[in-house]
Amino acid sequence: MAMEKRKGFRFTTYEAPDQTPFEKLFEIFQELITHTSGDFDEAIDWLRELDKEYELTDDDYTIDDFIEDLKNKGYIREEFDPDSYQEALNEMGEAEEDGEDGEGKKGKISITAKLEQLLRKRALDQIFGKLKRSGSGNHKTGKLGQGDEHSGEFREYRFGDALDRISMTESLKNAQVNHGIGNFMLNEGDLVVEDTEYKAQMSTVLMIDISHSMILYGEDRITPAKKVAMALAELITTRYPKDTLDILVFGNDAWPIPIKELPYLKVGPYHTNTVAGLQLAMDMLRRKRNTNKQIFMITDGKPSCLRLSNGDYYKNSVGLDDYIVEKCYAMAQQARKLHIPITTFMIAQDPYLMQFVREFTQANKGKAFYTGLKGLGEMIFEDYENNRRKRIK
Repeated sequence: MAMEKRKGFRFTTYEAPDQTPFEKLFEIFQELITHTSGDFDEAIDWLRELDKEYELTDDDYTIDDFIEDLKNKGYIREEFDPDSYQEALNEMGEAEEDGEDGEGKKGKISITAKLEQLLRKRALDQIFGKLKRSGSGNHKTGKLGQGDEHSGEFREYRFGDALDRISMTESLKNAQVNHGIGNFMLNEGDLVVEDTEYKAQMSTVLMIDISHSMILYGEDRITPAKKVAMALAELITTRYPKDTLDILVFGNDAWPIPIKELPYLKVGPYHTNTVAGLQLAMDMLRRKRNTNKQIFMITDGKPSCLRLSNGDYYKNSVGLDDYIVEKCYAMAQQARKLHIPITTFMIAQDPYLMQFVREFTQANKGKAFYTGLKGLGEMIFEDYENNRRKRIK
């Protein structure tokens, strides 16, 4: 009698997926180019240092081969400044007259839009995981009616319901129950339709603090914030294409930046003008037609700057300045009146700053997360996904 084979799990030694030399270096390069804010030369210098320490390449495939592949694949391009180019041509002419090698100077290498988009997708995969893309999804409201997302619930057919909403399987089942199989017939009373849910559109402004404190004490806080912004931009454009995302940065002042500039974002020698950021965010949202609007603010420091009506800056980095703080509370209340909730992601654990954020949040009736750098992206993603409310006026 043959013995039956036992079923179960079989464990084997993990084998890393095969990667080409280019793919191995490209993974590292993408991380480096994000940390260096799009500075290609600096990223390659770091890559060469890593190569020396960890022997990433060999004689068959060098860093120079990798750079050439980046060019061929359209991830980088060489740019020439017109003045510098003419200067190089002049130097070449002088060198040839002197009998020297007239090899021209190389232009500045920069990353392309193709790589910018890839960095956004990589940030999305890193922070939010492998999300299932949907065609044109939006935020559920939980309200049934003639919407555009199937709810899984059925009701009787009513005049005016679209024909493509009729569930033929359920309707035929009703016909058999009501009239029998022998004398089959289908009438209006047998028809059922699958209910649908309205899906709300969302307009979001993401505020990123680029004050000097974002790189103080040897901790790089701007790179995680930048990755979150790139991931959120990719999430909205692929999964929620009907939603809108605007990004602004704030230091001494506030200004909007296009999504394509996110990889190049840097911290400046700035104080923190939270009021200017909130004013700009609300101005941007006032122009949106969507009913649902929200502000996400990523910051690690206290508000320490205001721009006065005469154009001068009022700055105070010592403690919490009452004048600046009250202005922040006033902006929070103004946003509340406009039905714009503010979610603050505070990358700091100072008790007095946490108290300020609590009072700011109370004034707006918004939300606050006190977080380190780890988990920042997941928190923002979860809050964005769960914010499925519809507030039709």
